[in-house]
Order: sequence, then structure tokens, then C-alpha cells
Amino acid sequence: MKTTLINIMKINKISTLLLALIASLMIVSCVQDDDFSIPESLGNEENAALTELLNDGNTNNITITQLKAQFVNGAATQIVSDVYVKGYVSSSDQTGNFYKEFYIQDAPINPTAAFRVILNQVDSYNQFNFGREVYIKLKDLYIGEVRSGDGVITVGGVTNSLGDEVEALAAKQVPLHIFRSDVTEEITPLVSKFSSINDSNIGVYVMIENAQFPQNLNGKSYVDPLDDFDTQRIMESCDGFGYSNFILETSAFANFKNMILPSGGGTISGIVSKTYNGSDLVLALNSLNDVNMDAAKCSPLNIDDFDIVFEENFDSSVDNTDLDIAGWSNFSEVGSELWTEQVYSGNGYTEFSSYFTGDDVNIGWLVSHGINMDTQENEFLNFKNAQHHLDSADNTLEVFVSTDYDGSNVLTATWVPVSANLASMSDSWYAFVDSGLIDISNYTGTLYVGFKVTGSGTNTIMDGAYQLDDFKILATP
Repeated sequence: MKTTLINIMKINKISTLLLALIASLMIVSCVQDDDFSIPESLGNEENAALTELLNDGNTNNITITQLKAQFVNGAATQIVSDVYVKGYVSSSDQTGNFYKEFYIQDAPINPTAAFRVILNQVDSYNQFNFGREVYIKLKDLYIGEVRSGDGVITVGGVTNSLGDEVEALAAKQVPLHIFRSDVTEEITPLVSKFSSINDSNIGVYVMIENAQFPQNLNGKSYVDPLDDFDTQRIMESCDGFGYSNFILETSAFANFKNMILPSGGGTISGIVSKTYNGSDLVLALNSLNDVNMDAAKCSPLNIDDFDIVFEENFDSSVDNTDLDIAGWSNFSEVGSELWTEQVYSGNGYTEFSSYFTGDDVNIGWLVSHGINMDTQENEFLNFKNAQHHLDSADNTLEVFVSTDYDGSNVLTATWVPVSANLASMSDSWYAFVDSGLIDISNYTGTLYVGFKVTGSGTNTIMDGAYQLDDFKILATP
């Protein structure tokens, strides 16, 4: 009887131990599951590491802009200074649309700069969740590109064998260099237009209004079933008198890959990035919660709804001669180059090209007729512009207006910059972009519009060209 009782007690103890073991395994499994809830507070070890970094008098804080300034084109550069950078996570790999990477921007509202971090860690959203405030101890890490020339500035832990590309932080490096605080901010998307997005927005969480997918994509899914890695779908948005296009890129590993693209219009938010080879800017979704296209599709404005106050289509141009149109000023501020007349397939336009001028710097102005702003109301500026051979953000086109230009001396006038949709490196060469409607109705007297191009003529990456056509001043009836 005693023996039987002892055996029963042993069996009960073993059963208890087995149940405890099973419960422990279940807890571990839950922690690794995709439904893992983000902790609001941090463990003592994480808190201590961040506190040590912030209280280290020898380690200085730098901005994301300052960090990106250390990037060297075509190289992976080791960071040797005792510095750290702070930012807010703008991407999430929770849906599988990002892989072993996350992006950090410099502010939760109105960000101005961002960069990518690559790490040998999946499901990083469990730790570095969307909006999380993150500090990165940069000494001994590397800044560069994952693929030379892809245009996405990235921080990694090592370099490839050639030393010209960065590779992921190893699992052991992550806790030594990346520290999260217990702060998770609400990230407000930066409202933009497809035509305004450029390389400076890479890594930033943006929102596009009046966005939609073209009619020919009705019934298509986010990812083409025949694509092994990712699919690029063209999006469009109404922009002035036409559409602006942009690429949505979705991973074949995203959990929403088979969902059908919306047939309506509205807003879309995501992270600005680039294609694998860096040839085009793209938008990447964190999740389908960022797509709100249940409204009707938009339609571009109709120019027939406006009165034309003044226009110049440059169709009287003679190919490859200095522009000489009565009432327009063609002025070289630096260097020898002027705006020239051009004709292609019967269409006239004007162009400023610094290619092989031999000048270290070229700055050229083209200034319009004076426009009387007192004879009508609700005036708008509209024009088309294009680029070719741009290969540097230093090669620029800027647009200004002035009410005190005397018709001859550009440099003594007061020039006020205006915002316009301008051709960039991501646009196809020679493809004219609509500037959008630029409101100039607050000006009185005589208004001049100035186009200023900066470039170089020494066969460098600043040797690109800008083109201008269909200049109009419009007013509502």
C-alpha cells in the first residue's frame, strides 16, 4: 500500500513538472509569435545601456543630416568618431514588405531627413516598432550603400569583401549599437505630391492625396503571381492639367500580396525608397491600413476653365541658338553659357545645358515678360519643364518671381522663390513635367518670373540640362 501511494505521488510530481515545462514552452512560443505586443517599458539592461550612452560626455549627438553628409559616393565609410544619432522608426516589417531593415527619420512630424539601417534580424517591428524613438551609437559602424549606386544611404555593421558596400549589423552588434527609448511617437505622414518627391525624401513616411491606380490595373493584385521578388505598379495623381506618376513596389513576401488593388481614389502613405538598382524612386507600404482609396477618382483641371493672360510656347525657336525673344531676359550670372532655342519634332522649347562649357560653374537666368497683375484677379503660373543627363542634386532648376526687376539687371532685383513641380533625376530624360498651378494672385504691379539653373561644364556629374516650354499666366474668369 505504501509503495502504491509513493508511486502515485511520484507520478503526480512528474505530471506537475511536465505541465510546468509545457507552460514555459507556450510562453516562449507566444513571445516569438507575430502577435507579440510591443512593450511600453524597457528592461533594466536596455535602460542602462541608453542611459550610459546619453551620459557619456565623450559621445556627441549628431543629426541625421550631419550623418548623411559623411556618405561618400561609391564607398563604404567607417565612422570613427564617438557620435550617436537619434531618430524615429518610419517603417515596419510586420506585414513582410520590408526584410532585415528599417528606416529612421529625424522627426515624427515634418521630417527633413532619413536613412536606412540593415541588420541580421527578422520581425524587427517587435523591438523597433513604427514610431519608436531610437538611438544609434555610430562609432565603428559603416555608412554607404547596399548596392553601389542605388542611392539609398544606409548604416550597416560591416562591409563586403571589396569594401565598397555595407552589409548588415550582426545579431551581436545590434544590442551594442542600437538602443530604443520607451517613447513611441505617433508618426504624421509628410503630405507631398508624386511630382515633388525626390532623393531627399528616401526613408521618409509620406502621404499622397488624390492618388489612384490607372484604369488598366483594375482587378490586378499588389504582386504579380509570376514575380518572385517584388512587383512595381504605376500609381497616378491629378496634378494641374495632367497626371503625375509614381511607382508602388510590393514584396512578393508581403502578407497582402494577393489583395486586389483599389479601383477608387484617395490617399496612400508609405516609405520612399528606390528600386533594386536605384534607377527609380518607389513607394513601399507598411500595411494596407495606409491605403484609403474608397472615394471617386480625381480628374485633372481643364485649361478651358481659365483665361490666358500671357503665354509663350517658344515655337518660333531656331535650333541651338541663344534664346532671343523680345521681352525676355537671357542672362549669365556665372560662366559663359546662356539659355538656347531648341526644336525637336517640330516643337520649340528653350534649354539651359552646362555640358562641356568648360566653366567650373554655370548659372544662367531666363526672365519672362513683365506681367501686369492689376488688370485681372486670381492669377496662376503654369509651365512645363524637363531634364536630361542629370546626375547630381547640385545641378538645379529654381523658379522665382520679382516685382522690382528693372528689365535689365537681374542681380539687383529681389527674387522670391516659388514652389513648383520640377523635373528631377527620377524622371525620364526629355519627359516634360507639368509645374502644377502656382498661385501668384497676392502680387500687384508688374511681376516677372525668373528661371535659374546652376550646373558645371567640366564634364562632371553637374553637366545636366533643363528644358522649359508652354509658359502661361492664367486667371479664373
